[in-house]
Amino acid sequence: MNRKEVQGCLTGESVGMSRLGRRSFIKLSGSITGGFALAAVSPKSEAQNGSADLVSDAHLNAFVRVSSDGKITIYSALPEMGQGVSTSLPMVIAEELGARWEDVEVLSAPLNEESYGSQGAGGSTSIPRTWDQMRTMGASAREMFISAGSLVMELPREELTARDSKVIHQAGRFMTFGQLASLAAKQEVPDPDELQFKAREDYTIIGTSVSGVDNLVISTGAALFGIDTQVPDMLFAAYQKCPAIGGRFVDANLEEIKRMPGVVDAFPVKGNGDVRELLDGVAIVGDSTFSVFKAKEKLKIQWDESEASKDSWTEMVDRAQALKGSRGPESVVEKGDVDREFADPENQVLESFYEYPFVAHFCMEPMNCTAHYKKGVGDQRDALELWLPHQMGSRTVPTLESMFGLEGAEVTIHPVRMGGSFGRRIYTEYACEAVSISKYVGKPVKLTWTREDDVQHDFYRVGGFQSVKGALNKQGSLVAFEDHFIGMKYDGRPVSGSRFSATEFPLLNIDNVFASKTMFDIQTPCGPWRAPGANTTAFVIQSFLDELAQAGGRDYLEFLLEIMGEPRWFDPDNVRSLNTGRAAGVINLAAEKAGWGRSLPAGRGLGLAFHFSHAGHIAEVAEVEVDQEKRLKVHKVVVAVDVGPIVNMSGAISQVQGGVIDGLSTMATQKITMQTGRVEQSNLHDYEVLRIQQAPQVEAHFIQNENRPTGLGEPALPPLAPAVANAIFAANGHRIRKMPLSEEGYTLI
Repeated sequence: MNRKEVQGCLTGESVGMSRLGRRSFIKLSGSITGGFALAAVSPKSEAQNGSADLVSDAHLNAFVRVSSDGKITIYSALPEMGQGVSTSLPMVIAEELGARWEDVEVLSAPLNEESYGSQGAGGSTSIPRTWDQMRTMGASAREMFISAGSLVMELPREELTARDSKVIHQAGRFMTFGQLASLAAKQEVPDPDELQFKAREDYTIIGTSVSGVDNLVISTGAALFGIDTQVPDMLFAAYQKCPAIGGRFVDANLEEIKRMPGVVDAFPVKGNGDVRELLDGVAIVGDSTFSVFKAKEKLKIQWDESEASKDSWTEMVDRAQALKGSRGPESVVEKGDVDREFADPENQVLESFYEYPFVAHFCMEPMNCTAHYKKGVGDQRDALELWLPHQMGSRTVPTLESMFGLEGAEVTIHPVRMGGSFGRRIYTEYACEAVSISKYVGKPVKLTWTREDDVQHDFYRVGGFQSVKGALNKQGSLVAFEDHFIGMKYDGRPVSGSRFSATEFPLLNIDNVFASKTMFDIQTPCGPWRAPGANTTAFVIQSFLDELAQAGGRDYLEFLLEIMGEPRWFDPDNVRSLNTGRAAGVINLAAEKAGWGRSLPAGRGLGLAFHFSHAGHIAEVAEVEVDQEKRLKVHKVVVAVDVGPIVNMSGAISQVQGGVIDGLSTMATQKITMQTGRVEQSNLHDYEVLRIQQAPQVEAHFIQNENRPTGLGEPALPPLAPAVANAIFAANGHRIRKMPLSEEGYTLI
């Protein structure tokens, strides 16, 4: 990483993945200026909004402080939304530091990108983006302890090591980190280019199973999520927007609402027309969330929908069906001669059409934000304080400053834990709503969305369609492949998750390929949703390849490995490109662990699928059982994973399990439809989620190697749907080409 790239890391621009340069490291090191006195809130003290005691503490850098009693505090700087970064990233620091994990306390860092670098999370990038940064912070603090130990014990540095929270001489003498902390903090910051990182065989923390640092407080109800925020003199708010996106407020029964119990005020809010920021709506403010929710039920609002969304899912389906078997106007890749292969009378040609719906994020914690807009008095400028559950809190500041005239004013954001996100909480609209309401009433306000708000005003996973075609030669080998991707765009640009590139598997692997696109204009808001694009393309491609294999009389394992070909990088040594050798490794491992090829009783089947997503190579084998009434039981899913070194094995297993369960829940019943711009679903009664008794056994296996670590929050989800779909075919001969399964008559049991 050059120094420009490192600076980009600090400013939230594009992030490289190699070692930190010296200048950037110094910016992250508190020791050269005497240490940072950082106000950080620990999970155990959050309920009291207290700060950690910094007395007799020595700061080795912005991430590490050690007290004289030997307690090692490591700051977790990235947003936590259940992905486990508050545990895994401190583990990396502790490993390189030479600490005992038992001596470590993890505290939440404040939002301060000058000290910590970029503090956003998303795209399964937290570990790969900060891997070198965390190792550098730990290794530099280690070397400063060794320097201090060398001075105190009057021994050569080269004869000292740091382990078990001690500096140890080869003859057995040692001093604890606590004893050396004050002197260590005064040592020169080492040159990061000269740091030596630990070899994998020497790890004592990385690769082990560590319980999440916040598991206890979460399980006992002590953890503060955004929705738990309490500040003095706080009011509570609800917000109602037009059911059709983009509708303008005309009138409402506001006087009636104001007379309801617990209601303090009700008033219209004028938006700026940007769905990502602030749409027109009606705010209700009261003495409790319950009061404003009850009042919201009685709201009667007149909307001007002349410019509102008119999107209709049924119309999209009809338009897509009419394009079945055609080619799109926009070329993605043209390679070889697919028409020649399709016309060859000795080749077998198959065509299929796949459909997948819009779906909601359906986070466990609904959108919420607590805002305190403070009017300036006299010469004082206005100020804003936010308690914000957000994936990229600092990125909200420019929007808020611009919208509310706060440029140059004090904007303070308190990051709070999120109860789920996976792309939902990268937008700012719920914060803008809370700020608008607080500014109007002149008090701190906690805005909470209802579940209906969450479902009907989401940034959805985009729906779409693919018309696919393949040719097999006499040996049953794939010789031509065609894909007509039918996606969605807004304002001339593809929406998130509706991109189809020339690097999609198997476009690079086949000599004769034609891929094209047709894009429908929509107004329905769409955004990142766990493994954007991959979560739907994997279903289409892996299902259709299995279909081709069956038509050619081939075993899908053999067929898939044949397409992969010889081990190679398509973009040499780029971990974010497909490596066919690593792909074959996880495919073979999943098949082996699942007992691929074994005989099963009638009504049972195994299905295999692979997908490369977010730099992760993952294969899955699902075992299902289907009866005559299409009652479906997914008994087991075996997952093989290659994402490089695993930091926290416990967290990695949880990520795999969560990806499989989330994928199955989505595949089974979930679908968002809209008519005349209005989303038709609203809550659990018509947007079902997986129940615990429906969850399969998930067995995870990891291939660890010397490749750089990549993320795991998203890659385990995409292969699930095609693995289950292929298993259903193996069980009853029914080919699944549409999600959710409920629309094909299946009931998950």
